[in-house]
Amino acid sequence: MRKLALIGAEGMLGFDVRLAAQAAGWQVDSYDLPNFDITSSADIRSAVSAADCIVNCAAYTNVDQAETEIEKAAEINAEAPGKLGKAAREFNKFVVHVSTDFVYGDLTELPLSEESETHPLSVYGSTKLAGEKNIIDSGCNCAVIRVEWSYGINGMNFITKLAQLAAVYPELKVVNDQTGAPTCTSDMAKAIICLLEKQPTGVFNFAAKGYATRFDTALLIAEKLNLQTEISPCSSNEFPMTAQRPLNSKFDCSKIDRILDFERPEWQVSLGYFLQKWKDKIMSSQS
Repeated sequence: MRKLALIGAEGMLGFDVRLAAQAAGWQVDSYDLPNFDITSSADIRSAVSAADCIVNCAAYTNVDQAETEIEKAAEINAEAPGKLGKAAREFNKFVVHVSTDFVYGDLTELPLSEESETHPLSVYGSTKLAGEKNIIDSGCNCAVIRVEWSYGINGMNFITKLAQLAAVYPELKVVNDQTGAPTCTSDMAKAIICLLEKQPTGVFNFAAKGYATRFDTALLIAEKLNLQTEISPCSSNEFPMTAQRPLNSKFDCSKIDRILDFERPEWQVSLGYFLQKWKDKIMSSQS
């Protein structure tokens, strides 16, 4: 049986990658804190040498805190992928490394392809872009998959936070100037399995089909959950944050579409399915 080293296995995406990999016939060895340190060369070499392929979901993801914890964010997001790449090259192993839409910035309002110019607006985005460069420059066989607006059943995220707020407050303001595609981690996991199976190299964008603002997303959540909350649009300036968020996260996914063995779902379809699953989970925990 093929063996997969899954780094960052306890996170929201790692949870779904493990399920998808096992369903595809992989033996999954899970690595995460406190027993595994992505910044440790020894830990990385141990994991890489024992596997056939590696998926790296580990990252420093506190976007605002990264603005002050710059060294820690750089160590995890930028330096660790370079160490991983060197070990993968040494042992001749294929790696899928997960990155983010935050590497792009806002140089254009057009859909973003893998060839679009990068211009991160935050420490998080800058360190993730450096991580991409470091793993590619290591010379290992790897695919970098840029994902965006992630939500999943195993963790808090924009979708679940908004659903919880809408269930409590009669009125909510949601930003209407950030555009992307809410994308379920279970769909991301399917794409990652395709990359593992076919082992293409390079950078790939992946997101659900279609585009939406955060406001559009909130309206669908309220509709699917039958919430009576009054949701109104606002600009990002009304909710200032420590780290700047990109306004344009519209992905052009035509490159990865040529590799996938499934059709990317519309964002509304995946989100509707997820909300029902999340609602069932909440009700089950309360019974």
